[in-house]
Amino acid sequence: MSRFIEWLDSLNQKDTKVRAVLRRSLAFDPGAFVPAYPYVEPFVKDESNSWQREMHYLVAGLWAAHWRDGRSDSRMTIGTACAAYQAASGSTSAERRFITLLDSDGDQLPHHLRQMIALLKEQPIDFDALLTGLLYWNDDLKRTQNGWAQDFYRNLGDDTETQPISQEELPA
Repeated sequence: MSRFIEWLDSLNQKDTKVRAVLRRSLAFDPGAFVPAYPYVEPFVKDESNSWQREMHYLVAGLWAAHWRDGRSDSRMTIGTACAAYQAASGSTSAERRFITLLDSDGDQLPHHLRQMIALLKEQPIDFDALLTGLLYWNDDLKRTQNGWAQDFYRNLGDDTETQPISQEELPA
């Protein structure tokens, strides 16, 4: 567990209001909801990179929205969780949403990620891996997107039929 998720867990053990404030922060641009500052800013106070700072706020909000008491310790990456969701639900829209998420630019990413995390509410998410991936989202080689895609397609059940998604099916 990363220090940041440990930090959030420790705050949550002291005061459950933390989760409510961080969940509320998802309605704003990452890092723009002032009541969330006491919970995230002490951890990122020395961070000069605005992208990294915003991703900490985004992950904090997503962590709070996804938090469930008694959730198992076996956590999945986003790609693995999305594959598990698709296999369990039989929904092919999960793949389309996942591809849209992977194709998101920095401005679209918070919106698509919020939707994906809401969809995966029953899947235990590895928020450490999520934060690490988001910190490198803008990498020219798209290592995060490639890694998440590999996790997704490697974990799709062999009995799951996948249809190639045409460009017309992808949302603009």
